[in-house]
Amino acid sequence: MQRNIHILFITALIVSFQLYGEQTPVSINSETKGVFELVTLGSTGGIQDGNLSAFLLRTLSEPNYIALDAGTLTNGINVALNNNAFKYLPVHSDPTLSTTGEILHHHIKGYLISHGHLDHVAGLLVASPEDNNKPIYGLKSVNQTMSDTYFNWQAWANFTDRGKPPFLNKYQVIDLVPQQTANLKGTQLKVTAFSLSHPLESTAFVIEYEDNLFVYFGDTGPDKVEKQGKLAIVWEYLAKQMRTKQLRGVVIEVSFANSQPDNLLFGHLTPKWLLSEMHYFYSLVADKQQMKDMKVIISHIKYSLKSGINPRLKIQQELNQGNTHGLKFILAKQGQLLIL
Repeated sequence: MQRNIHILFITALIVSFQLYGEQTPVSINSETKGVFELVTLGSTGGIQDGNLSAFLLRTLSEPNYIALDAGTLTNGINVALNNNAFKYLPVHSDPTLSTTGEILHHHIKGYLISHGHLDHVAGLLVASPEDNNKPIYGLKSVNQTMSDTYFNWQAWANFTDRGKPPFLNKYQVIDLVPQQTANLKGTQLKVTAFSLSHPLESTAFVIEYEDNLFVYFGDTGPDKVEKQGKLAIVWEYLAKQMRTKQLRGVVIEVSFANSQPDNLLFGHLTPKWLLSEMHYFYSLVADKQQMKDMKVIISHIKYSLKSGINPRLKIQQELNQGNTHGLKFILAKQGQLLIL
C-alpha cells in the first residue's frame, strides 16, 4: 500500500514538472510526431481586427517561441488558449501573471517582423506597454519603418533602443542581413532572411533547427508580376538546403481569389500564382516526396464584407483544383495548433 502511494506521488511530481517546469521539454508521443509546433494567433490579411497575421513557432525540444509577425498578439494568445493550442507547452508558473501573461513574458523570446504594414505589427504595438524585454528582428528597411512610423513618440512611445529619443530600451532592434544566417536569442533556432517583392519591402524567414527547416513568407507578389525574381531566390535556396535537410512546413499568403486582376494584386498572391510558384519550386527539389510530406499553410486571406462572398472557401477550391502535385494545403485558422 505504502509503495503504491509512493509511486503515485512520484508520478504526480513528474507530471507537475512537465506542466510547470521552466525549461522542461515537451514529451513527444504518437500524436505529436514532428519537430516544430506552429500556433496561429492571427490568420487574415485584414480587415478583421483581432485576427491579423501572426504565428508562434517553436521546436518541440524547448518551450520558447519566436513570433512570426505580430498583427495580433494578446487576443491571439487568448483565442489559442481557448482552443487548447498550448496543450503541449510546459507553461512557466508565474503567480504574478495570468496564463496569457506567462506566454507573452516567458515563452515568446522575440519577434520576426516581415514588414511594417499595420496588419503585421498592430498586436506588437498595442501589447508593448505590458510586454517584457526581447529582441525585434527585421531587415534594415523594415526596422527603419518601425522606428519612423510607429516608435516615434507620435504614433506610439519609443519602446526600442534606436530612433527618436528618449529610448525606453524594452526592445533590442536587430538588423538582419539578407541571406546571412543568425541565431535567435533565447531559442535553439536560426534564421536566414530573404527580401520579398511588396510595395513596402517584405521578408521571407527560413528557420532552422538541426537538420529541419521551416519557412514563413510575409506578403509577396508573384515573380511573373513583380519582375524581380525574389521568390525564385528563396525557392532555389530551399531546394539546395533540402538535399541534406527536411522542410517541415511553409506559411505563405494567398490574399485574393483568382478573379483578382494582376494589376490590382498590390504585391499579393492568388491561388493560380501560388500554384505557379510551387510548380517552379517542385521542379527544383530532388526528393519530390519531401514536397508531398510538408504542410503548406495558407495565410493572409482578405476578409470580405460583401454578402454571399466566402473568400476562404473560394481560395480553397481554387487551390485544390490546381493541385497537380498532391501538396498538403492547410488554410490557417486563428487558434490553430499544428505539429510539423
